[in-house]
Amino acid sequence: MIGLDTNVLLRCFVDDEPNQARRARQFVRDRCKPSDPGFVNRVVLCELIWVLSRGYHFGRAEIAAVVSSLLTSNDIVLEDSEQVRVALLSFQSGGLGFADALMGEVNRVHGCEATATFDRKAARLGGFVLV
Repeated sequence: MIGLDTNVLLRCFVDDEPNQARRARQFVRDRCKPSDPGFVNRVVLCELIWVLSRGYHFGRAEIAAVVSSLLTSNDIVLEDSEQVRVALLSFQSGGLGFADALMGEVNRVHGCEATATFDRKAARLGGFVLV
């Protein structure tokens, strides 16, 4: 298994650097197989989504499509994929940003009764408590 960093993964979804996009896609095709997948950790996934949103102005639907494609890929494994699925549903409903949704879900799975936050919007949802 090989870990994929944010920039390699980003280039698989955007074409602003054609040479890097070509190289990243070829690398993933060559090195990431069901028997030996590429690994995307939570930090990379959250950073990817932040960059797509802020830097490339992807909307929620476009970001959800990217995450869904990663979740259904046979060649890539996401860290905590079940928590990513749950977080994606929260994100798609518009209630939370993806990183907040994932943080809350990971905390829940690890036994936290709630996630403390200053974010009033998040605190109105289940699993968060306002500080």
